Amino acid sequence: MADDHDDLEGRVSALEHEMRQVRQDAAAARVLAGGADRDVSTLGAKLDAHTRTMNALRETQLEHGERLSILERKVDNGFTEMRGKLDAAAAGQQQVVTLLTTSSTSSLSR
Repeated sequence: MADDHDDLEGRVSALEHEMRQVRQDAAAARVLAGGADRDVSTLGAKLDAHTRTMNALRETQLEHGERLSILERKVDNGFTEMRGKLDAAAAGQQQVVTLLTTSSTSSLSR
């Protein structure tokens, strides 16, 4: 019977030692989990900030795209207008050349 009693004391002692270790491990796990929770929160806040930045950049790019389209139309219209004015000037110059050529031919024939 003494053997059973000694064996029981040893087993209880081993269990108490193991429980102390389990409590320490559980406390360490809680500390690690708290750190991980803070890290995830920080990462989430940074991700939200990046998302807001990307959305703002998208809006700016859309606005710039619209402004570039308007500017492109203005430039195209300006070139078309200038082309018409240059064509009219060229036609006017051709008329002057024709008049000068006709006048000088008429003067020479007199």
